[in-house]
Amino acid sequence: MSSKPEPLAAAFIHHLTHERRLSPLTADSYARDIRLLLSHLHKDDLAQVQSPHIRQVIAQLHGKGLSGRSLARMLSAWRSFYRYLIRSHGYQHNPCIGLRVPKSPQKLPNALSPDETVRLLTFSADHILTARDSAMFELFYSSGLRLAELAQLKLAAVDFAEGTVRVRGKGGKERIVPVGDFALQALKAWLDQRAQIVKPDVTALFLSQRGDAISTRTISHRLKGRARQQGINQNVHPHILRHSFASHLLQSSGDLRAVQEMLGHAHITSTQVYTHLDFQHLTKIYDIAHPRAKKRN
Repeated sequence: MSSKPEPLAAAFIHHLTHERRLSPLTADSYARDIRLLLSHLHKDDLAQVQSPHIRQVIAQLHGKGLSGRSLARMLSAWRSFYRYLIRSHGYQHNPCIGLRVPKSPQKLPNALSPDETVRLLTFSADHILTARDSAMFELFYSSGLRLAELAQLKLAAVDFAEGTVRVRGKGGKERIVPVGDFALQALKAWLDQRAQIVKPDVTALFLSQRGDAISTRTISHRLKGRARQQGINQNVHPHILRHSFASHLLQSSGDLRAVQEMLGHAHITSTQVYTHLDFQHLTKIYDIAHPRAKKRN
């Protein structure tokens, strides 16, 4: 039974990538969490690790300012790592079972207002790259995609006749999401120009200026730059469009299950955070509109 940490960690990441077929971004996230665990354990034999050792690592990381949410994600990765060691390398116990992380106050995801969203998305697409950006951002908001999902889309993913996009999400799960008219129009305008820069055999829907598949970093950079140009004074990161999609859709429809399906959440609890955003929206309206809501000066 091998017990050296680094080879076992590498074998686990290989298992995630080639057997479970997790996305490269997800596998990288697991790898970072496992490396962090190993750097704090100071153990040459992972079979010797007990629950108090894991609990001490959690306490150290919490003391450095890591949130409960980050620690919960890490603990989940460590637990999966040890499940793999038990199944594939003859380990006898999982020291991460039964442990809990300190709770942190729930931080609501930021979302743009509908007016801010319109301002962000309304710009002149008079160049091949701005046409691409318009199509990316419109589709991002129209269909509530994750950043990695957007970057990995293929040409064949969009069905213009049905007005849908086929998305491969976490764990390789596919879902079909509606695409709005504004996004479809922007996509058609981009596809009219895409052929000018695409390299041979590249099937990615969105391209870099060199003609190969666009990176998530480029999408983030272009979105932040566009937000500054449009005069939006907050941190507009890629997922803010996904959050805005969910918040605005829930405010309009109230259909939590439908929003869950479109976001690709495995559990309804992941979607329920947007009910808090919705409630904030309703309380603001109530405070402004109801004659007996607050005392007026």
